[in-house]
Amino acid sequence: MNDTPFPRPGALPYLTVRGASAAIDWYRKAFDAEVIGEPIVMDDGRIGHAELRLHTGMIYLAEEFPEIGLTAPESGATSVSMMLPVADTDDVLARAHDAGGTVERWISESYGHRNATLIDPFGHRWMLSGPLKDPTDVG
Repeated sequence: MNDTPFPRPGALPYLTVRGASAAIDWYRKAFDAEVIGEPIVMDDGRIGHAELRLHTGMIYLAEEFPEIGLTAPESGATSVSMMLPVADTDDVLARAHDAGGTVERWISESYGHRNATLIDPFGHRWMLSGPLKDPTDVG
């Protein structure tokens, strides 16, 4: 196992999604995210702000508000990738895939980590990175 810690993030991701309630449910299922507090719901019913704690940090998210220039990614047009350190790349990738994520790159081992990349159902790219498998673990 590589004990080199990941660098601390320099910015807090604030995701714009179509279907914020569904996105919150998906991140909870796929990444074991925990909703912190109650999401802020606007007068028109759209979620204006939600906070989710992941094992390694936080993400914020909101429904898209095209009237002020906030739109979710279009299919095939993700401009930002998020690196997500995980304890078990295989487990998280399987959960995310089973929950509707699209695997962009299946698991590979490089640079001392077990890596995979997926696009969540809301258009955001996640690069999963976990420890190498223990070669003595045949279980």
